[in-house]
Amino acid sequence: MKGAFPIQGHFFERRHWVQTKDADPGARRLYRRHYSSRVYADGRRPAKFVGPGEYICLVLPDYSALFVWRRFIENGETKPKGINCAVFRNESQVLSSELILEAEDWARMRWPGEKLYTYVNGDKVRSTNPGYCFLCAGWSKAGTSKGGLIILEKRTQGRRPT
Repeated sequence: MKGAFPIQGHFFERRHWVQTKDADPGARRLYRRHYSSRVYADGRRPAKFVGPGEYICLVLPDYSALFVWRRFIENGETKPKGINCAVFRNESQVLSSELILEAEDWARMRWPGEKLYTYVNGDKVRSTNPGYCFLCAGWSKAGTSKGGLIILEKRTQGRRPT
């Protein structure tokens, strides 16, 4: 299979994403352009941006897009919510919904059967329809957080049809 590679004994087609590490300088530069980017109180920018827990950090080879899946761990306990899309930024020419669907394959291979979810800050995205790219990828609105963020999720199990 051209472009296919194994994850936990399963093969899927790698079309765009490549996996990288949390402190990858190119990924970090892209993350700093994301609205969720944070700085320390003294103005320093952290070298790592994913946070604690298990994660998959994906980039396009030219660093024009970034996607981070994160399974939260606090006090040694895995939080049961599912797998969080902690960061998604697309500056490439590839459709965002296509990148999301491919990123889902990575998450489903690593954490089969888990719900996927994300939060979107409608006040900080340029879209008049916040989360539209996720909706185009088959995600659903699941409500609003206490802080006013839009909650999106995808509950389907297994891999998407190819």
